Amino acid sequence: SGGFERIVAVEPDKPSNLLNDGVVDPKGRLWFGTMDNGEKAKSGAFYCFADGKVKPTGFDGIAITNGPAVSPDGSILYFVDTLRGTLEAADIRDDGSLGERRTFARIDPKDGHPDGPTIDSNGYVWISLYAGWQALRLSPVGDLVERVRFPVANITKMAFGGPDLRTAFATTARQMLKPEEIAEQPQIGDLFEFRVDVAGVPCPLVRY
Repeated sequence: SGGFERIVAVEPDKPSNLLNDGVVDPKGRLWFGTMDNGEKAKSGAFYCFADGKVKPTGFDGIAITNGPAVSPDGSILYFVDTLRGTLEAADIRDDGSLGERRTFARIDPKDGHPDGPTIDSNGYVWISLYAGWQALRLSPVGDLVERVRFPVANITKMAFGGPDLRTAFATTARQMLKPEEIAEQPQIGDLFEFRVDVAGVPCPLVRY
Protein backbone atom coordinates (compact mmCIF):
# COMPACT_ATOMS: atom_id res chain seq x y z
CA SER A 1 0.00 0.00 0.00
CA GLY A 2 2.98 2.31 0.40
CA GLY A 3 2.03 3.00 3.98
CA PHE A 4 4.32 2.94 7.00
CA GLU A 5 3.87 1.26 10.36
CA ARG A 6 6.08 1.96 13.38
CA ILE A 7 7.69 -1.25 14.57
CA VAL A 8 9.46 0.11 17.62
CA ALA A 9 10.34 3.49 19.13
CA VAL A 10 14.04 4.18 19.68
CA GLU A 11 15.12 6.61 22.41
CA PRO A 12 11.69 8.28 22.80
CA ASP A 13 13.18 10.20 25.73
CA LYS A 14 15.78 11.88 23.48
CA PRO A 15 13.86 13.99 20.93
CA SER A 16 17.04 15.76 19.78
CA ASN A 17 18.60 12.47 18.69
CA LEU A 18 18.28 10.87 15.26
CA LEU A 19 19.10 7.45 13.83
CA ASN A 20 22.12 7.28 11.55
CA ASP A 21 23.68 4.30 9.71
CA GLY A 22 22.67 0.66 10.08
CA VAL A 23 23.73 -2.78 8.84
CA VAL A 24 22.19 -6.26 8.90
CA ASP A 25 24.39 -9.18 9.97
CA PRO A 26 24.19 -12.74 8.54
CA LYS A 27 21.71 -13.72 11.27
CA GLY A 28 19.30 -10.93 10.34
CA ARG A 29 20.09 -8.64 13.28
CA LEU A 30 20.01 -4.92 12.53
CA TRP A 31 22.83 -2.96 14.15
CA PHE A 32 22.49 0.84 14.14
CA GLY A 33 23.54 4.01 15.88
CA THR A 34 21.86 7.14 17.18
CA MET A 35 23.39 10.61 17.40
CA ASP A 36 22.75 14.19 18.44
CA ASN A 37 21.10 16.14 15.63
CA GLY A 38 23.29 19.09 16.57
CA GLU A 39 26.40 16.87 16.36
CA LYS A 40 27.69 18.12 19.72
CA ALA A 41 26.09 16.33 22.69
CA LYS A 42 27.46 12.87 23.46
CA SER A 43 23.96 11.40 23.53
CA GLY A 44 24.42 8.78 20.80
CA ALA A 45 24.69 5.03 21.23
CA PHE A 46 24.71 1.77 19.27
CA TYR A 47 21.84 -0.72 19.35
CA CYS A 48 20.82 -4.10 18.00
CA PHE A 49 17.30 -4.82 16.69
CA ALA A 50 16.08 -8.41 16.27
CA ASP A 51 12.85 -10.30 16.82
CA GLY A 52 10.94 -7.05 17.27
CA LYS A 53 13.09 -5.75 20.12
CA VAL A 54 15.79 -3.10 20.43
CA LYS A 55 18.69 -3.90 22.74
CA PRO A 56 21.45 -1.46 23.77
CA THR A 57 25.00 -2.63 23.14
CA GLY A 58 26.50 -0.64 26.01
CA PHE A 59 28.56 1.45 23.58
CA ASP A 60 27.30 4.97 24.21
CA GLY A 61 28.42 8.51 25.02
CA ILE A 62 29.05 9.29 21.34
CA ALA A 63 28.14 12.57 19.61
CA ILE A 64 28.28 11.28 15.99
CA THR A 65 27.90 7.56 15.39
CA ASN A 66 28.64 6.06 11.97
CA GLY A 67 28.48 2.54 10.69
CA PRO A 68 28.23 -0.06 11.95
CA ALA A 69 29.62 -2.65 9.57
CA VAL A 70 29.87 -6.41 10.10
CA SER A 71 32.57 -8.86 8.99
CA PRO A 72 31.46 -11.34 6.29
CA ASP A 73 31.17 -14.21 8.78
CA GLY A 74 29.21 -12.07 11.23
CA SER A 75 31.78 -12.36 14.01
CA ILE A 76 32.99 -8.75 14.28
CA LEU A 77 31.12 -5.45 14.55
CA TYR A 78 32.92 -2.31 13.39
CA PHE A 79 31.62 1.10 14.49
CA VAL A 80 32.74 4.70 14.15
CA ASP A 81 33.03 7.54 16.65
CA THR A 82 33.46 10.34 14.13
CA LEU A 83 34.52 13.16 16.45
CA ARG A 84 37.11 10.95 18.18
CA GLY A 85 38.41 9.90 14.77
CA THR A 86 38.23 6.19 15.60
CA LEU A 87 36.98 3.06 13.92
CA GLU A 88 36.44 0.52 16.66
CA ALA A 89 35.63 -3.19 16.70
CA ALA A 90 34.07 -5.74 19.01
CA ASP A 91 33.47 -9.47 18.70
CA ILE A 92 29.84 -10.53 18.27
CA ARG A 93 29.05 -13.45 20.55
CA ASP A 94 26.62 -16.22 19.59
CA ASP A 95 23.89 -14.70 21.74
CA GLY A 96 24.25 -11.31 20.03
CA SER A 97 26.08 -9.61 22.89
CA LEU A 98 29.38 -7.86 22.22
CA GLY A 99 32.86 -8.42 23.58
CA GLU A 100 35.28 -5.72 24.66
CA ARG A 101 35.58 -2.78 22.27
CA ARG A 102 39.00 -2.17 20.73
CA THR A 103 40.46 0.48 18.45
CA PHE A 104 40.73 -0.91 14.92
CA ALA A 105 42.00 2.27 13.22
CA ARG A 106 42.49 5.93 14.07
CA ILE A 107 42.21 8.67 11.45
CA ASP A 108 44.44 11.72 11.74
CA PRO A 109 42.20 14.86 11.67
CA LYS A 110 44.32 16.32 8.88
CA ASP A 111 43.22 13.40 6.70
CA GLY A 112 39.50 13.93 7.42
CA HIS A 113 36.89 12.49 9.76
CA PRO A 114 35.79 8.83 9.57
CA ASP A 115 32.24 8.51 8.30
CA GLY A 116 30.22 5.56 6.98
CA PRO A 117 32.12 2.25 6.51
CA THR A 118 31.35 -1.01 4.74
CA ILE A 119 33.01 -4.43 4.35
CA ASP A 120 34.03 -6.38 1.26
CA SER A 121 33.87 -10.15 0.91
CA ASN A 122 37.53 -10.54 1.93
CA GLY A 123 36.84 -8.82 5.24
CA TYR A 124 38.57 -5.57 4.31
CA VAL A 125 37.01 -2.39 5.69
CA TRP A 126 36.23 0.56 3.42
CA ILE A 127 35.92 3.83 5.34
CA SER A 128 34.71 7.12 3.87
CA LEU A 129 36.31 10.34 5.09
CA TYR A 130 34.33 13.52 5.67
CA ALA A 131 36.41 16.60 4.78
CA GLY A 132 39.06 14.18 3.55
CA TRP A 133 38.45 13.97 -0.22
CA GLN A 134 38.94 10.20 -0.13
CA ALA A 135 37.93 6.73 0.97
CA LEU A 136 40.34 4.19 2.45
CA ARG A 137 40.46 0.39 2.30
CA LEU A 138 41.90 -1.21 5.43
CA SER A 139 43.04 -4.81 5.89
CA PRO A 140 41.46 -7.04 8.56
CA VAL A 141 44.26 -5.92 10.91
CA GLY A 142 43.77 -2.21 10.16
CA ASP A 143 46.59 -1.60 7.67
CA LEU A 144 45.96 0.86 4.84
CA VAL A 145 46.03 -1.02 1.52
CA GLU A 146 44.15 1.25 -0.90
CA ARG A 147 43.10 4.87 -1.28
CA VAL A 148 40.45 6.30 -3.64
CA ARG A 149 40.46 10.06 -4.25
CA PHE A 150 37.33 12.09 -5.03
CA PRO A 151 36.80 15.53 -6.62
CA VAL A 152 34.75 16.52 -3.55
CA ALA A 153 35.62 16.78 0.13
CA ASN A 154 32.82 15.20 2.12
CA ILE A 155 32.54 11.44 1.53
CA THR A 156 29.80 10.13 3.82
CA LYS A 157 28.96 6.48 3.14
CA MET A 158 30.25 3.49 1.15
CA ALA A 159 28.13 0.61 -0.18
CA PHE A 160 28.44 -2.11 -2.82
CA GLY A 161 25.94 -2.90 -5.56
CA GLY A 162 25.49 -4.07 -9.12
CA PRO A 163 24.92 -7.65 -10.31
CA ASP A 164 28.38 -8.76 -9.15
CA LEU A 165 28.59 -6.47 -6.08
CA ARG A 166 31.80 -5.01 -7.50
CA THR A 167 30.47 -1.49 -8.01
CA ALA A 168 31.26 0.72 -5.04
CA PHE A 169 28.88 3.61 -4.41
CA ALA A 170 29.75 6.62 -2.28
CA THR A 171 27.43 9.34 -1.04
CA THR A 172 28.72 12.86 -0.43
CA ALA A 173 27.35 15.88 1.44
CA ARG A 174 27.38 19.63 1.06
CA GLN A 175 25.85 20.77 4.35
CA MET A 176 27.55 23.65 6.15
CA LEU A 177 29.56 24.57 3.05
CA LYS A 178 29.71 28.17 1.90
CA PRO A 179 28.59 29.04 -1.66
CA GLU A 180 32.17 29.69 -2.71
CA GLU A 181 33.23 26.27 -1.41
CA ILE A 182 30.45 24.59 -3.38
CA ALA A 183 31.50 26.52 -6.48
CA GLU A 184 35.00 25.05 -6.15
CA GLN A 185 33.61 21.50 -6.04
CA PRO A 186 30.32 21.60 -7.99
CA GLN A 187 29.80 17.82 -7.72
CA ILE A 188 29.64 17.94 -3.94
CA GLY A 189 26.44 16.22 -2.80
CA ASP A 190 26.43 13.84 -5.79
CA LEU A 191 26.48 10.04 -5.70
CA PHE A 192 29.70 8.53 -7.04
CA GLU A 193 30.56 5.03 -8.23
CA PHE A 194 33.72 3.13 -9.11
CA ARG A 195 34.68 -0.47 -9.80
CA VAL A 196 36.56 -2.64 -7.31
CA ASP A 197 38.41 -5.97 -7.58
CA VAL A 198 36.82 -7.56 -4.51
CA ALA A 199 33.03 -7.81 -4.30
CA GLY A 200 30.95 -6.61 -1.39
CA VAL A 201 28.77 -8.74 0.86
CA PRO A 202 25.05 -9.33 0.13
CA CYS A 203 22.74 -7.73 2.67
CA PRO A 204 20.22 -10.14 4.24
CA LEU A 205 16.71 -9.18 5.34
CA VAL A 206 16.10 -8.02 8.89
CA ARG A 207 14.86 -10.76 11.21
CA TYR A 208 11.54 -9.60 12.61
